[in-house]
Amino acid sequence: MAESLSPNHQPAPAVATERARRLLGRVTSGIPEEANPVTHVAEQPARPARHADWPAWADPRVVAAFSSCGVEQPWAHQIEAASHAASGRHVVISTGTASGKSLAYQLPVLSTLATDDRACALYLAPTKALGADQLRAVSTLDIPGVRAASYDGDTPMAERDWVRAHARWVFTNPDMLHRGILAAHSRWARLFRKLAYVVVDECHSYRGVFGSHVALLLRRLRRVARCYGASPVFVLASATTASPAEFATRLTGEECVPVADDASPRGARVVALWEPPLLDDFSGENGAPVRRSAGAEAGRILAELAIEGARTLVFVRSRRGAELTALGARRILAEVDAKLATQVAAYRAGYLPEERRALERALLSGELLGVATTNALELGVDIAGLDAVVLAGYPGTLASFWQQAGRAGRAADDALVVFVARDDPLDTYLVHHPAAILDRPVETAVLDPANPYVLAPQLACAAAELPITAGELGTFGGAAAREVLDSLVADKVLRRRPSGWYWTSRDRPQYDVDIRGSGGEQVAVVEADTSRLLGTVDPGSACTTVHPGAVYLHQGSSYVVDELDLESGIALVHAEDPDWTTSPREVADIAVLSTHERIDYGGVSVCLGDVAVSSQVVGYLRRRPSGEIVDQAPLDLPARKLHTRAVWYTLSAELLESGRAPGGAGLDPARVPGALHAAEHAAIGLLPLFATCDRWDIGGVSTALHGDTGEATVFVHDGHPGGAGFADRGFAALVPWLAATREAIVSCECPAGCPSCVQSPKCGNGNDPLDKAGAVAVLDTVLGAVRQHGERHGHVIHATADAATSR
Repeated sequence: MAESLSPNHQPAPAVATERARRLLGRVTSGIPEEANPVTHVAEQPARPARHADWPAWADPRVVAAFSSCGVEQPWAHQIEAASHAASGRHVVISTGTASGKSLAYQLPVLSTLATDDRACALYLAPTKALGADQLRAVSTLDIPGVRAASYDGDTPMAERDWVRAHARWVFTNPDMLHRGILAAHSRWARLFRKLAYVVVDECHSYRGVFGSHVALLLRRLRRVARCYGASPVFVLASATTASPAEFATRLTGEECVPVADDASPRGARVVALWEPPLLDDFSGENGAPVRRSAGAEAGRILAELAIEGARTLVFVRSRRGAELTALGARRILAEVDAKLATQVAAYRAGYLPEERRALERALLSGELLGVATTNALELGVDIAGLDAVVLAGYPGTLASFWQQAGRAGRAADDALVVFVARDDPLDTYLVHHPAAILDRPVETAVLDPANPYVLAPQLACAAAELPITAGELGTFGGAAAREVLDSLVADKVLRRRPSGWYWTSRDRPQYDVDIRGSGGEQVAVVEADTSRLLGTVDPGSACTTVHPGAVYLHQGSSYVVDELDLESGIALVHAEDPDWTTSPREVADIAVLSTHERIDYGGVSVCLGDVAVSSQVVGYLRRRPSGEIVDQAPLDLPARKLHTRAVWYTLSAELLESGRAPGGAGLDPARVPGALHAAEHAAIGLLPLFATCDRWDIGGVSTALHGDTGEATVFVHDGHPGGAGFADRGFAALVPWLAATREAIVSCECPAGCPSCVQSPKCGNGNDPLDKAGAVAVLDTVLGAVRQHGERHGHVIHATADAATSR
């Protein structure tokens, strides 16, 4: 439990955190006490190491290799997890950053490969960079006969044949497993016959639609291995997360043993929550007040820490934001000492491995004092033990928050972590409710392998690899799988025979199934002058990400979209580095297709079901990093139809007008549209606190009278076909979710609504009408009704945000 302290009335610092306190004092020096942006300070005590002996089953050559690399005695959690794997039990190790999770799978895998010269293993990483780092670590141990090799998109064709023929530990990613290994499994028969282990690294990153695809991909891997007579042990590594065994079991389809008691040492930490000030110079949309941007604030903090000689990492949400944060810090430092300005850099994805290694060495040695980065440094880069970490904006999940914060601190030294809030409802809530960060269990990643939009293409791929038998239906979801198979047969994609379901085409379906998107042909992003392919975007998100005029970021470089041709699937762009970003404006309509769950609370109904969303991008805003709006441009793009899941609540006209529910306040009918609209925006902003999603993964619609419900209704829906589990999580955590939404609105000091509470960056109605006080009245009415009548339904009603996310 963290020790909580008021930022303005702090006791004398304990010796354990003396340096961290001094760093915090440096970044707040010169700020008047009444304008102090620090809303909360907490101290987290140091944690001593707990060691274990090397197990008797570990191969002496492997133990000697670890010892020669400086690992004289492993930590207890490493040996606990490794011993489970060596005993043939599927295991998930869920511990903090820099806790040595790699050893937990390297020890059993390398011991097996060293003692059985035919045994093989497979390693899966969500990013190529992480896979390359882990391959390098294994190669450094130099165990004879292991023959570890990479098999990813960068592997030359000539080397791929060697990997198939000779490699015993193959390092790859889900994409290559999907398209390059399972699609041609007969060419990998040597690997599959003796496949002893499958390592799934950073498994907490497999969430939403991508996570659902990976869950089914791992089931396909298991059945192909079974066909060749192998039954590999799964070893999963995860950041600290709630219910790791439950999540790992859902991901792999196999019962997994959890190891979550972190025995690695950690230095004491000071965690400061920071809310940037409101700007006096200009206002935002509809005259709303605007806060200083988190990136600009983080740049100033980075400069102050560099002056103090503290080695600092700043995590920023976007690549361009990282560049601007580093630039801002360098400008401040140039006025102090020109040499200091050269010791701050930006880091982005797309760097070559040798460039990443050089940056790691420079930061660890002190040659570089500060680096601003995106989450490219969250995964796959060996940097820990820094003096300070600054998070410019909430990274989306508590798992990511603590993964990034964990880069700060060494066993013997204290460190500073500063969380700087962005101008949005979730960040506003967090800096005013520190328990939601400091005391709340890390959320479980949300995935839904039964989503028919994911299950259908995955079953087609599985049938193309091996005919699907009736006995395997349970592996893929039982009744849901049977229903999808019947539809694939009706569409003549598969053929049903007495022995099972068979693929009917000569072409392999794997190449047409995008496991990171929601299906359909990808839209290619092409540089018009050179015809160079920069990347692809999901067709469902093309109108919001690569519409004409949009700023498109690729490996740290900015481009502006000239043309979007949806029929041809091409977006043409030109290189440009504008001083503004773009936000699409979208309008939507929604129809209820079916209601799976409905609970009535005396004038308020809460529902979960399937909906059809019709949305259209109608324009975009150009906005400077400060928050200042440059202009708004209209767009003429086609409407998009989406069948997905939604959670919604309705309010009777009588209850709205009378405010009869406990805590409710009556609303004049003229205020209802703005009140519902504001409540919808804020609820979308807060749902990521309870479901592992980003606000751009979800959408919403509110109306004073909906045609299907006949009442005032607020919908929040998943942004992916078939849903990704986010609406379901919102339904399950409705009371704490809406209570947190209300708190975020009330905590905001603006008079009538701003981006920190009820304004949305993607509102197609120009954030009008919005009624901040009316939103509080709506939420009070809903929460009052649910609390008053909830006990009748046998439901436990949680009043705080902290209770929900332990699900």
